[in-house]
Amino acid sequence: MLRALTLGVPEERLASALNVNIKTLQEKRRLLDGICGEAAELMVAMNKYTINYARSLLAATPENQLVAGAKPKKIKGISREQLDLMENESANLERQVRLVEDSYGIDHLDLVLARGYVTRLVSNERITKYLALHHEEFLPEFERITEREAFAP
Repeated sequence: MLRALTLGVPEERLASALNVNIKTLQEKRRLLDGICGEAAELMVAMNKYTINYARSLLAATPENQLVAGAKPKKIKGISREQLDLMENESANLERQVRLVEDSYGIDHLDLVLARGYVTRLVSNERITKYLALHHEEFLPEFERITEREAFAP
């Protein structure tokens, strides 16, 4: 939307194409005013583009991370202490997400290798017979693992 407006598409035409009224279009255009890049990326990652969500991000954004000239907004019913707690929780969550992202590739590789190993085992007739006789509860699960095309990310 912003790109279309910066390229010169009239607001009326864009609002009509998106099937929204012009006031909504103007509100959405100002949605990210004052919000730092990380907050905008969070909106994209969460796929949440509401005005209330943007306002809460703006209120929770530390003053030193606001775009030059922007002032932190106050939200009714939320104290500075609650905002500080939200900032700390957000930082903790970000660290945890990074840890998961760092280990994802290795974990995925381990799963692919384990699947390959289980596939080789199940394709061996002697092992399949042994499992059927002595561990019949495992065999259907192993077969289900081998039937999957790949582990989805």
